[in-house]
Amino acid sequence: MISETIHLLDDEAGMRKALSRLLHAEGYDVRAFASPQEFLSTCNASEIGCLLLDVAMPGLDGIELQRRLVRAGARFPIIFLTGHGDIPMTVRAVQAGAVDFLTKPVDETHLLRAVKRALEIAAEQKEERDETARAAARFSRLTPREREVMECVVAGKPNKLIAVDLGTCEQTVKVHRGRVMEKMGAESLADLIRFADRLNIGKKAASSASVN
Repeated sequence: MISETIHLLDDEAGMRKALSRLLHAEGYDVRAFASPQEFLSTCNASEIGCLLLDVAMPGLDGIELQRRLVRAGARFPIIFLTGHGDIPMTVRAVQAGAVDFLTKPVDETHLLRAVKRALEIAAEQKEERDETARAAARFSRLTPREREVMECVVAGKPNKLIAVDLGTCEQTVKVHRGRVMEKMGAESLADLIRFADRLNIGKKAASSASVN
């Protein structure tokens, strides 16, 4: 289950207090920070449901913090708060993955709607990561030959051609293919392709096929 902890980063004490009170009243766990340095030194990315981030702060501003988090691979949903945002700034933030860009004083209805959407996105992202991890764990159980067969299958090659490419017989390929389907938990070719796509196997196989 995705964490519904909301990390609030704003250098204005009054804003932190008001937003924390509002979000607590809605049943959310809120952790408030007065500076990016405090946030970076104490936060755990796996505990963050979403981040409410003030744009204008002394030193490291919200946009630059977003860039650093993206570069570090911490991809949780961010809702920006600003007292003087402009359109180019909003565009850059959204292009970098921000869920919303709200202007202070923040409308409570808009804020709660944005938080709900951010947590929905966080849940979707977690499910994506979990499914990729499950696919990777299953793939790790394949033998080297089964991996070769899987790459050929998701590249769209028929069993006869796979047998020629791998220097074996078609019946052996069928056996390996069945084991691949079983180990990967794939009930259909579409399932196998989807798993392969998560692991970038399909792209590698397609690239190899185009070279050959």
